[in-house]
Amino acid sequence: MNVGILALQGAFAEHAAMLDRIGADHFEIRRKKDLSRHFDALILPGGESTVMGKLLRELELYDPLLAMIKGGMPVFGTCAGLLLLADEIEGGERCFGVMDINVRRNAYGRQLGSFYTESDFDTAGTVPMEFIRAPYIKSTGPRARALACVDGHIVAARQENMLVTSFHPELTESTVVHEYFLDMI
Repeated sequence: MNVGILALQGAFAEHAAMLDRIGADHFEIRRKKDLSRHFDALILPGGESTVMGKLLRELELYDPLLAMIKGGMPVFGTCAGLLLLADEIEGGERCFGVMDINVRRNAYGRQLGSFYTESDFDTAGTVPMEFIRAPYIKSTGPRARALACVDGHIVAARQENMLVTSFHPELTESTVVHEYFLDMI
């Protein structure tokens, strides 16, 4: 199994370190030619979703990645990656728009509003959650289902081949969420 990590901006190195810890092969996607490598899954990291969306188009990565996601490639979006996949975004423009979720951008405020907590994650038990200028999911449509909630807000969801978290599991010591994603492949 080989995982491509979008490495245009954001926390891609942290995802790579997490995959190293659990023994999963991976590589960084920076240019269109990187898409010619074989990979079984994709990670869209946290960072700045507007910048990532712009770079995806400028570097001609948008259309091929969209086709791969629509074709069923497993994809995991954290924070900004969640925003890239969301169909509806309050306070922002949609990018791929493939996941049946309505998201509130920067829902927890600015950098000073960052926080850590723990909560149940689907059937995987309690996981640590690091939130940094995070969005949350206001609602899921009929095709998506909530996997975790914090203070009444949905912070993780899944729809078919897509997994999203508004928190950063790659910034914690726990490998549970990444293992959950790899089990989807």
